[in-house]
Amino acid sequence: MYHLTNIAPSRRALFLFAASTVCLGFGNNIVDAKEARRAPKPNNLLIPDAALKRLLKGNDRYVQGVPRVDDFRRERPALVDGQNPCAAVLSCADSRVAPELVFDAGLGDLFVCRVAGNFVNDDTLASMEYAVAVLNTPLILVLGHDHCGAIDATIKSLDQDKPPPGHISSLVSALAPAVKATREQAGDTFAQATRQNVIDNVNKLKSTGPILNAAVEQHRLKVVGGLYRIGTGKVDIVS
Repeated sequence: MYHLTNIAPSRRALFLFAASTVCLGFGNNIVDAKEARRAPKPNNLLIPDAALKRLLKGNDRYVQGVPRVDDFRRERPALVDGQNPCAAVLSCADSRVAPELVFDAGLGDLFVCRVAGNFVNDDTLASMEYAVAVLNTPLILVLGHDHCGAIDATIKSLDQDKPPPGHISSLVSALAPAVKATREQAGDTFAQATRQNVIDNVNKLKSTGPILNAAVEQHRLKVVGGLYRIGTGKVDIVS
């Protein structure tokens, strides 16, 4: 898995797959010494499990209120010619959920897509494929959260059999399967639908070809789901 900084993105994607049989050094956190020398942020060259561990450690710092101190003046020039994020995050657009803060991440650490309801559509899927095929990102996290307005709007729309105004109806259509799947379950429908939506989108990313499912099968990519608790700041891994 090489970071080919001098090759155009379309060609780099092809080289990524051609290099999939190269030993990745799974016994270590850093994937490849040669790649590390070329990467803007060598510490981001992680195997999937190490990338997830990095995120959870950052979230713990955020919860405890002891964030690291970043020197953005030093980081910005290093990232001018490229990026190698250690994780991609598909997050809700909710203003209370900011992945870079939630995981105490620096510039160039996270490749983030945000859409109300944190669901996979053509655009977010293409973005995640770019992160994996071109940027060699080893981890995708689908990040849902409690008190999600998009989930709440979907529940109300289905209960009232009334579509919301404007293009908000497209959000309801995307989130409706998760709400419907949990309607007959005992307990808090809101919480269960929020969790189910994360799980559904994790499964969709894992199984979608030709890029993501191949990377998962080759153990170059891990796709997980998490739930962010607005009141505490804690992220719990749910899938």
